[in-house]
Amino acid sequence: MIDKLCDKIRKTGAPIVVGLDPMLSYIPEHMIKKAYEEFGETLEGAAEAVWQYNKGIVDAVYDLIPAVKPQIAMYEQFGIPGMIAFKKTVDYCHEKDLIVIGDVKRGDIGSTSAAYATAHLGRITVGSRTYAPFDEDFATVNPYLGTDGIKPFVDVCKEEHKGLFILVKTSNPSSGEFQDRLVDGRPLYEIVGEMVDRWGQECMGCSYSYVGAVVGATYPEMGKALRKIMPKSFILVPGYGAQGGKGKDLVHFFNKDGLGAIVNSSRGIIAAYKQEEYKAKGITPENYADASRMAVEAMREDIAQALG
Repeated sequence: MIDKLCDKIRKTGAPIVVGLDPMLSYIPEHMIKKAYEEFGETLEGAAEAVWQYNKGIVDAVYDLIPAVKPQIAMYEQFGIPGMIAFKKTVDYCHEKDLIVIGDVKRGDIGSTSAAYATAHLGRITVGSRTYAPFDEDFATVNPYLGTDGIKPFVDVCKEEHKGLFILVKTSNPSSGEFQDRLVDGRPLYEIVGEMVDRWGQECMGCSYSYVGAVVGATYPEMGKALRKIMPKSFILVPGYGAQGGKGKDLVHFFNKDGLGAIVNSSRGIIAAYKQEEYKAKGITPENYADASRMAVEAMREDIAQALG
């Protein structure tokens, strides 16, 4: 799957992943009203609005981008109906030939990690039949429990030719409370980066490992150091746009081949229609997805200019 990701980035010229992180406050009122008319003011109604909102955005941008990243918590908050909307979103994105990065941030003791890996990346046998439960192509994983928590994911990735993005230096303001702590004189995130590089050597694609890293756009100098520590790991870069990251901050996340990183934007794309910039271009809630397409095009241009 890492080879497919590289190919799609080359073809689209867009090292961009759209974060499908829907909130009810993002969804245009007419879509919520229609869902509630059909399903009532219920969890089912909310999940239907989320699903239809996602579908509109995917239809508008799928030809411009290589990948999407649904954040599972935004669906879990609506219970079982929300999880059904998550699965429908994953399946629909696959129909559009998009790579799906499940932003699930799992990681636990070995047996539990094995179950998480099966749920999101692997297959499970039920009687005489085998199923891929959620069937994402990549998953985000928390390394806090060490190798015991990571190895089950790596094993499934080897078997299914799928991938991971392991949290190394996250984009949130308080990430440094733990991640920047010095261990033997070095920041913890560098030590985690070395472990990612080591785990990744077990499962290589043509040029890059199945095991990547999450490094926030809000910390470009740390990204520069981590790029050297993890030369064969793809970096998933959150924090672009709404969190403050710009194209100029991203240069050192990439390798000289123009690959090695994929940049996420969530509400900056999926809720772009709320921005004055797009309202001035005639965008209304009814054509919200057109603003998402414009935002992807602007992001692609910003990154291309930064990379030269």
